[in-house]
Amino acid sequence: MHALVTADTIGGVWTYVRELVTGLVARGVQVTLVSFGEIPTSQQTSWIDGLAGVDFRPTGFRLEWMHEADIEASSEYLASTVREVRPDVLHLNQFCYGALSVNVPRIVVAHSDVVSWWVAVHDEEPRDGTWMQWYREIVLRGVRGATAVVAPSLWMLRCVRKHYASPARERVIYNGRTPHMFNPHITKEGYALSVGRVWDGGKQISLLRQIDPPMPVYIAGAQDHADATLRAPVRGGARKKNLHMKGPQNEAQLRQLYSRASIYAATSRYEPFGLAPLEAALSRCAIVANDIPSFHEIWGDSAYYFSLNDPAALEAALRELAENEELCRRFANRAYEHARQHYSADRMVDDYLDLYKTVVETEAAAA
Repeated sequence: MHALVTADTIGGVWTYVRELVTGLVARGVQVTLVSFGEIPTSQQTSWIDGLAGVDFRPTGFRLEWMHEADIEASSEYLASTVREVRPDVLHLNQFCYGALSVNVPRIVVAHSDVVSWWVAVHDEEPRDGTWMQWYREIVLRGVRGATAVVAPSLWMLRCVRKHYASPARERVIYNGRTPHMFNPHITKEGYALSVGRVWDGGKQISLLRQIDPPMPVYIAGAQDHADATLRAPVRGGARKKNLHMKGPQNEAQLRQLYSRASIYAATSRYEPFGLAPLEAALSRCAIVANDIPSFHEIWGDSAYYFSLNDPAALEAALRELAENEELCRRFANRAYEHARQHYSADRMVDDYLDLYKTVVETEAAAA
């Protein structure tokens, strides 16, 4: 089988694509990988160098959620690539290409979208300006044009139905990570960690600025975003002495932070899945999670929840685990076992391969 996979080089989708493509190649699938957004760095693409069977084509076309996105030009480029390489299936990690005019099954993955993010962050629908109308139409056309739409949680799939349309074929495939990439066996150092874009109101890192942490708390992630329209106001007062801003971290640095942390603070108010909490769980961190539906769906009773968007409840949860080592260890083990059982990269890749075969066979039978 030959799959053409699209990616963007900004954020967690690139990590997801690395796990996907690595797993597909290991199962004998030929992959054409096309990236959008920014041209990736050599550090980002080093994993591709050792993979036979991957034809990588980086581009600088702007993404659909960016203002002045290059949808028409990037669609033409992608259609031309499809005609050239003739894949059996398209695995599209952007909505807009679901409407691509090619005779190949098109699987669109709904990682997140601007409207559901806005509603979660601002508690209201976004204003219906020119750009928002354009964006809604682009996403709607992609959802309606897709052979199948995949979401990384049932919660996210419901957002697609609510804000756009019900797909012709839909499926939930939870994201996955490779467990052996993380170290759950190092002695913990008694600090809490949170990873996420500080500017992103969906990640709600600001909750940690509103508390007096009972332990050192390290925050890893970018603090600024180039597009001010997609920022949310940063709530919270002066930084507390136990709060340490680490800035952006590379993968090796993050693995070290995860492995030494006792607790991971999952503060998001918008999280269609959440790779960072998964990476923390595979490092045997106890997950302290905001009481949102997607976290309950993903983590069940393996996370320690605090009241919805409540900084005082977050502080109390951190204090409870900090002062009760046995309780903290119990939740760390729960998260670790839950992650290994449900969210491995192997399971994710197998689920996608099953879907590829289904849509290819269905389309061939209908031809």
